[in-house]
Amino acid sequence: MSDRQSELPPIMITKADEQRLSALANSNAARFPRIAHFLTQELDRAAIVSDQSPLDGVVRMGSRVTYRDETTGRVREVTLVYPEEANINLRRISILAPVGVALIGLSVGQTIEFQTPTRETRSLIVLGVSK
Repeated sequence: MSDRQSELPPIMITKADEQRLSALANSNAARFPRIAHFLTQELDRAAIVSDQSPLDGVVRMGSRVTYRDETTGRVREVTLVYPEEANINLRRISILAPVGVALIGLSVGQTIEFQTPTRETRSLIVLGVSK
């Protein structure tokens, strides 16, 4: 395990989400190589759980998430969606956005650092999750 992976919080993803997200990462690897690689890394380190597992407080696809950007202090509430459902005006953020990949599988209270497309390091903390 790399130093980066040992510093990352544990995450959980359902089997169905893992399968669909893996296919999404593979199909977008040529168009969005950095984000596809980031998503693949997150899927590789995730604990994969049954689709029927109660994941209260865990960010899943379709979850409404409240998080704070520790760099700016800004609090945002977004819904994590697949790319075709994304709409920034409705606060529906794509899983293919760096913030979307960073959030997937996190639990309330967990923090994660990630790089933006401009290679800035950002840190997010999950404040709340609802389905």
